[in-house]
Amino acid sequence: MNSSWEALADHPQSRRLLLYYITDRNSFPGDEAARRRTLIAKIAEAARAGVDYIQLRERDLCARELQGLAADALAAIRAESQATRLLVNSRLDVALAEAADGVHLRSDDISPSDVRSLMSRSEMTAADRFLIGISCHSEAEVRNAAAEGASFAVFGPVFEKVALAEAMPMGLSKLEEACRHEIPVLALGGVTVKNAPACLEAGASGVAGIRLFQEYEVAKVFERLRA
Repeated sequence: MNSSWEALADHPQSRRLLLYYITDRNSFPGDEAARRRTLIAKIAEAARAGVDYIQLRERDLCARELQGLAADALAAIRAESQATRLLVNSRLDVALAEAADGVHLRSDDISPSDVRSLMSRSEMTAADRFLIGISCHSEAEVRNAAAEGASFAVFGPVFEKVALAEAMPMGLSKLEEACRHEIPVLALGGVTVKNAPACLEAGASGVAGIRLFQEYEVAKVFERLRA
C-alpha cells in the first residue's frame, strides 16, 4: 500500500461515505470581513458535524491573505475536530507554511508525484501523511492521478455544470468508469442528498460540493448522507 492510500486508510471515516466541503466565501453576503467571518463559522460547523475534508478554495486571494485565512481555518477546525482535514487549493507553499493537511491540485497543476518528491527532498517528517486531492474531468485523468500517487480524485461535473469544471455534465456512466481505478473518487457537480446514493452505487467513495454544505445546515446534510 502506498503512502497516499495509508493516509486515507488511517482516517476514522475511510470506510464510509467521504464528505468534502469546498469553500467559496464570495457566495456569502456582506463585505469582505463579513464573508470571512461567515466562512470560518461554516468551516467550524462542518468540522463539528464530521465532514472529512475541507478544501480552502479562495483563488482570488494573494498568498499572504490566503495564508492568514488558512491559519484561521485550521484553528476553527482544530477547535471542533481532530479528524477533519484541511487542504489548500493549488498553493502548496501556503499549505506547507501553515501545516495544513494537504493540497488540492487542478489537473494541470504540478503533479502529485512531484509534490511528494519535493516534500521528500525537504525531509518533512509528515510527507507520507500529506493528502493530495486532484480535480479530474475524465477517466484518463483519474487513471493518471492514481499512477501519480494522488490520495483521491474529485470527478465531475456529474449532474450539472459547475464553476470548478467548465464542462457539460458527464453523468453516472462516466463516473462509474472513473471509479474503476485504484484511487478513491469523490463525485462533484450537482450532487444532492437525493442523488448521492446513485453516486455511491456507481462506485464513488464520497461526494464533494460547495452549495451542498454552504447553503444548508451541515449536520442535517451529514445525517442524511451518512444514513
